[in-house]
Amino acid sequence: MLKTWIYILVMFAVTYLVRVLPLLVFRKPIENRFIKSFLYYVPYVTLAVMTFPAITEATQNPIAGYAALLVGLIAAWFGANLFLTAAGCCLTVLLLELFLV
Repeated sequence: MLKTWIYILVMFAVTYLVRVLPLLVFRKPIENRFIKSFLYYVPYVTLAVMTFPAITEATQNPIAGYAALLVGLIAAWFGANLFLTAAGCCLTVLLLELFLV
């Protein structure tokens, strides 16, 4: 039980430091263009890093995941909305899982 409380305390400290440390370090507004653009893209990169491995690991066959990724990229490139893109990806995985496995 003590280990559990230690784990919770460490997780709290890390989370708290990550959120409070920038407030303490950067008191003035950031004016550097490079740093501003870097911070602008951090959420998108984080989302991509979490999403792309899950695309292939969530399916029984990695080929279905890669095909769905390709369909999603093509649909987004041609301006399809989020629902149509997601529906196309899901349909791609469904069809490939039915016929490849």
